Amino acid sequence: MDEALPEWRVSAGLTPYPEALAEMERRAAAIRAGTARELIWLIEHPPLFTAGTSADPAELMNPQGFPVFEAGRGGRFTYHGPGQRVGYLMLDLDHRGRDIRRFVHSLEGWLIATLAHLDVAARREPGRIGLWVGAGPHEAKIAAIGVRVRRWVTLHGFSVNVSPNLGHFDGIVPCGLRDFGVTSLDALGKQARISALDSALEVELPMFLNSLNKDCEVA
Repeated sequence: MDEALPEWRVSAGLTPYPEALAEMERRAAAIRAGTARELIWLIEHPPLFTAGTSADPAELMNPQGFPVFEAGRGGRFTYHGPGQRVGYLMLDLDHRGRDIRRFVHSLEGWLIATLAHLDVAARREPGRIGLWVGAGPHEAKIAAIGVRVRRWVTLHGFSVNVSPNLGHFDGIVPCGLRDFGVTSLDALGKQARISALDSALEVELPMFLNSLNKDCEVA
């Protein structure tokens, strides 16, 4: 792969959350020090909940007794587990434009373009975090976004529901949005494997990286 591009890493199996968090922290520090390339890391976690910096304890029920981790990212509670693709992005915004709003907007655009490859029309919704599908009583979240930026290096990233156990989301109020449910590619009748999502993400990666550097207005 071109050394100017981020390292693209896909981990097999289930990666423990503390291990992932430690690797993110280590890699982000090395990127800032100029001793490592940027990294886009695709993984799955065992069932767990993470709490963002705005997490409200009243939104955590956790009848399953899953472990809960302080994430250090923005946002509230979210679930991670098998069948969900989690993408952690360690990118140097010092070299890609010091614009956090553009970064989040571009990340959303990357996921929208990726899901279109799988015949899913995902969209942004004003005032809400993440990406959405459906309408009316069938409207639901299919992807979550939670990021942190430290010394202009990004941490954390996104999750896309491919075929997780959606009942596990009942242990929290996902991202603090009580009036909306969550869905998955599987629940939408899309029999896509995580590997198909990964391939679509990689196809759309150049678009995402280019959009970070464009001098255009973010809607």
